[in-house]
Amino acid sequence: GVLGSGDFARSLAVRLVRSGFRVVVGSRNPKRKASLFPAAAEVTFQAEAAKKADVIFVAIFREHYSTLCDLADVLVGKILVDVSNNTEINHHKESNAEYLASLFPACTVVKAFNVVSAWTLQSGARDGNKQVLICSNNQEAKRTIAEIAQVMGFTPVDMGCMSSACEIENIPLRLLPAWKIPIFLALGLFLCFFTYNLIRQVIHPYIREQKNKLYKIPIEVVNTTLPCVSYVMLSLVYLPGVLAACSQLYYGTKYRRFPDWLDQWLQHRKQIGLLSFFCAALHAVYSLCLPMRRSHRYLLIETAVKQAMEKKMTIWEEEEVWRMEIYISVGIFALGLLSLLAITSLPSIANSLNWREFSFIQ
Repeated sequence: GVLGSGDFARSLAVRLVRSGFRVVVGSRNPKRKASLFPAAAEVTFQAEAAKKADVIFVAIFREHYSTLCDLADVLVGKILVDVSNNTEINHHKESNAEYLASLFPACTVVKAFNVVSAWTLQSGARDGNKQVLICSNNQEAKRTIAEIAQVMGFTPVDMGCMSSACEIENIPLRLLPAWKIPIFLALGLFLCFFTYNLIRQVIHPYIREQKNKLYKIPIEVVNTTLPCVSYVMLSLVYLPGVLAACSQLYYGTKYRRFPDWLDQWLQHRKQIGLLSFFCAALHAVYSLCLPMRRSHRYLLIETAVKQAMEKKMTIWEEEEVWRMEIYISVGIFALGLLSLLAITSLPSIANSLNWREFSFIQ
């Protein structure tokens, strides 16, 4: 059963029907809403739907839970699946699922499917997040919902008892929680190196020689900054592992807890490494664009004119040529290795490797 006729309720009904379930939808206006649901789903009044179903997905807002109180007698002994989310983190003292359980003490409430979008439900698990987080105080009810999620093509994840509902409801509202520290770290390093390179390449020549080199800021200064950030970020990936090993050697045990700062650092290594690869990739693109700039063409023509005026037949320098060829070759090879590290750190790839294979690549 599905109580509600919004976007999520429609997507849920579509996915359940495609997965082979008999679905009955409860709506306050069944005649008007019937055309929005698949033909195989029965659309009727909420009381009628509650009578016919054993498992009922409550797909309405928390503010409207009280409107279901008239159905309390019909819902006795049923499994209610709360799929709701809030608009703010910790918006209420108790989770929506706990609030629903307090309104219907004779029912078994399960929190599930709130981290899955309506788009994923309609498109199938192959086109979105496959995990369905489930929590409840009743093990049998959790097992029932987990089986339904598996039939629908999702991967159920047992999050424990109902006290975990608040954490589950906050997950869709968090914006890149594991990326905040690495992103701020990368931005801080970029600003530091950018300021240094700006002073060295633009401000210093202007003060000493009155040369206007502001044109270097968008491309050259940024391109000089990116590899610096990438190198430092890459070193920050492997440095905490060395510090952790030193700590274990110092205390003579690997079972002693690391300090909080080191523990946090170790947990953010993957994100720091991917940001290092991002900066390196940008550096490669910027480097390819250097000869395309109009300023480069002007300097090239100016050099050619000076050479003609000085009647030089050639300015070929074997050492400089070889140095640049090797420099670019090693740079491409290094970017390839960093790409390999970045790709194997992605969960979908890392999960296909055993520990020895992953360690070998590292």
